[in-house]
Amino acid sequence: MARKAEVLLFGKVAGFLTEDEDGYTFQYSAEYLKASDAVPVSRLLPLRDEPFTDRGLFPFFDGLIPEGWLLDIAQKTWKLDPRDRMGLLLACCKDCIGAAGIHDISDEVKS
Repeated sequence: MARKAEVLLFGKVAGFLTEDEDGYTFQYSAEYLKASDAVPVSRLLPLRDEPFTDRGLFPFFDGLIPEGWLLDIAQKTWKLDPRDRMGLLLACCKDCIGAAGIHDISDEVKS
């Protein structure tokens, strides 16, 4: 089952992160790429039309997931598997400190 997230940067939809049986894909939205103020979400994910793919979660997104005692609380509260990086990202990173935000749109993909 694929899971998908809308990736926000400074409150604007920058792109979409998808997890499926092949790994992860991140793609900037066409509207975001056209914007004059568009900036990359990460140095390792420069602005481009083509999607980025990887077997593991991209370091930028993995870095948004809390660590230590905050991660422990999140895992216990939502009963999350610590190895489920996409699940942790979707549950914990809606309102990140800083410019980025992750909005779970997995249910919208199923419809």
